[in-house]
Amino acid sequence: MYQPSDQVLKKYADVLVKYAANNGKGVQPGETVCLQVNESAKPLLKYLLLAVIEAGGLPFIDYNPEGVYKTLFDHGTEEQYTYVPKNMTLGKVSDMNHLIYIRSEADKHEYDEVDSAKLIADQRSYKFYYDAWQEKERQGKFSWCLALFGTESMAQEANMSLEEYRQEIIKACFLDMDDPVAKWKEVEEEISDIKNKLNELPIESVHIVGEDADLTVKIGTNRKWLSGGGHNIPSFEIFISPDRRWTEGWIRFSEPLYQYGSIIKGIELHFKNGIISQATAKENEKALLDMIAAENANKVWEFSLTDRRMSRITKFMSDTLFDENVWWPCGNTHIAIGFAYKESYKWDVSSLSAEDWGNLGFNESAVHSDIVSTTNRTVTATLADGTEKVIYKDGEFVI
Repeated sequence: MYQPSDQVLKKYADVLVKYAANNGKGVQPGETVCLQVNESAKPLLKYLLLAVIEAGGLPFIDYNPEGVYKTLFDHGTEEQYTYVPKNMTLGKVSDMNHLIYIRSEADKHEYDEVDSAKLIADQRSYKFYYDAWQEKERQGKFSWCLALFGTESMAQEANMSLEEYRQEIIKACFLDMDDPVAKWKEVEEEISDIKNKLNELPIESVHIVGEDADLTVKIGTNRKWLSGGGHNIPSFEIFISPDRRWTEGWIRFSEPLYQYGSIIKGIELHFKNGIISQATAKENEKALLDMIAAENANKVWEFSLTDRRMSRITKFMSDTLFDENVWWPCGNTHIAIGFAYKESYKWDVSSLSAEDWGNLGFNESAVHSDIVSTTNRTVTATLADGTEKVIYKDGEFVI
């Protein structure tokens, strides 16, 4: 079985701990770091631990065995499979300054036979946890980072050998370079330059047009464009959380969505007055409809563009983290439905109430689903004075 070298694993851990954590500034001495790692990503764990030690951080490990949790869905009641120990979970939030979560799956199809409604209910039960760490993040006291460790099952799902799959991760994360941390800082500067230009434009709405899309998304009051900034490795996208109330039109997605134990293909969404009025899929439509039926999951919370000149991801990886950042001749466009990033608000986010966020059109939900297309789209911005400006065409930003 192909395994990345110790050097590569050490570089990966250094990128996550010494760059990505702390919003691109790296772990600082005395800061606590939760390393959340599944059993199948164990080879990376000791290098993450070493990187935290070298950075002077205080590590603790959340290690998750695989192949057992499905028992709850197979044999438990709803009360049992949605139970989360609240005090212990909130204590974890209180104790950690940074969370580094390594996503891996020993069996990509482990939850195929589980009703998607159960999986959505399980996710919904953790909403208080996400709310707590998002509030701590808004106070500037917490950061998170998500990364991928490939497995045989994940590689098979993407029609690759394990070596090919892991090499794609190595290439995408610049781990084949002498100093990937320095490279990530360089890339973030390039992305920030485009992001800053977007934020200088008084954009009222964007119109996405292509053979498979005619969608208008209103941006909303005092919004700002965001980029990964260390949250996801890799991340090349530039995105914004728009006003949930004003999306109109339709959009079709070329890439499948892996969600709630299902692969959903051929997704098409129609919007009216900000609400999904029609949703269809060519495969596993029930999972799509179950997802949209969750509270406030029938609204847009993110609009995102990736410039094809940035990304080194050249293959479909069967994982949203990579697939929403994929290089393609036409770049990629994606929207997400569910909860909004409140960091997309220009001013101080710590003083606003839930009512304030609602009045600003920020969506609130337990669901988070990014749906991607790599077909050619032209994105035209309508500015505050009524003029129009093309900001994205043929897979590249043109500002």
